[in-house]
Amino acid sequence: MSLYARAQRVGNAHIEEDVSQNALLPALRKQLQELVSIDELAKLAQENPERARNEVRGACRRIFEGSLWGYVDIPARESLVNQLLDALFGFGVLEDMLADEAITEIMANGPHRVFFERDGVIAPSERRFSDEAELRALIDRILGPLGRRIDEASPMVNARLPQGHRVNAVVPPIAIDGPYLTIRKFSEHIITLEEMQEAGSVDGPLRTFLIWAVRARKSIAVCGGTGSGKTTLLNALSCSIPPNERIVTIEDSAELRFEMHPDVARMEARPPNAEGTGEVTIRDLVINSLRMRPDRIIVGECRGAEALDMLTAMNTGHDGSLTTLHANSPEESVSRLTTMVRYVADLPVDVIEANIASAIDLVVQTQRGLDGKRRVTDVVALLFSRESGRCESHPLYRRNAGDEQGKWISEPEWVGRLSDEGVATREEVEAWRRACSLG
Repeated sequence: MSLYARAQRVGNAHIEEDVSQNALLPALRKQLQELVSIDELAKLAQENPERARNEVRGACRRIFEGSLWGYVDIPARESLVNQLLDALFGFGVLEDMLADEAITEIMANGPHRVFFERDGVIAPSERRFSDEAELRALIDRILGPLGRRIDEASPMVNARLPQGHRVNAVVPPIAIDGPYLTIRKFSEHIITLEEMQEAGSVDGPLRTFLIWAVRARKSIAVCGGTGSGKTTLLNALSCSIPPNERIVTIEDSAELRFEMHPDVARMEARPPNAEGTGEVTIRDLVINSLRMRPDRIIVGECRGAEALDMLTAMNTGHDGSLTTLHANSPEESVSRLTTMVRYVADLPVDVIEANIASAIDLVVQTQRGLDGKRRVTDVVALLFSRESGRCESHPLYRRNAGDEQGKWISEPEWVGRLSDEGVATREEVEAWRRACSLG
């Protein structure tokens, strides 16, 4: 028997006596649950999503035949049905925010406290989940098609939606105030360095310098805090890689996009399954990438044992590789990399730092200001000092808070060779130096 036929049999026997205007959607949902099996509906949605939606529409038409719904006009009924479909098969109260291109992050701290980030600024949303069960159902609905689960035994999960959005969920007993859900959105549009200049994230001379650095095959580490724009900048830098070079990307959750580059092999780490097996780590992927004939290796984020393999790859013929690091300053990035390497190799600090200086040419620091805008604040070159036995950072560029344009302190020696390598003409280099007040 179809769900619609079952609704006809049950009829309006359980319609509530009092349906206030503010409770229309919860009342409609409650009546639907009394008419149909939600579990059967969920199963049908996996087999045939469109049929499941049609079944819900048919059941709602039967519900609206009740006299207590007579005062609700047709446009309001259609709106209620669409909201109910979003709640059952989509993202419910989050649907509008997911559709808003200007919103980059959505955070639900339990069912009644929902926030979003727009233009780098967090604001509360008027949208609310009706209760913890509705939020938990949404989390389960997101994770189900991805083959992931979340429960008391495994109360935290990271996942990636088919659209590329990154999802993090935490449930009780770890989450104290009910289920927590965080969705980081990623636009289909790839932001370029030119667009970042228009937005004020980089200035003209810095944009030119970064393009030259990528084309000259300089290995770059982009550093910054959470939400500072590291991945956005990394993707923008990768757009400057020549089309005749092969790129292998490695990410914990695939976020980088390559629409124009013809030769890209993308890989994503995999967490262990419910039995605790099948895990594929970033380090596994870095090691495997060396067998894939890469010209450039891009590691979405270096955060653990893979640091050793990444540095080894950069020092053995894969110049021009790119990665990101969590670090509050360029100097801190060196100490973090050193710590990561020492997790897996008991090597002297000076040996590790020598490898870091040899592997990474530039560290580019990103920062999100109090106004929510993301900017590149520092660029440094890494050089190893035999006298001190340490990897030293040599400042090249600095931009202070409130400055429209950064100040160039020095230039790396390889800039003078760009004309010989065909990356830029002598006239272009001299014009850049004048723009930077470097002579």
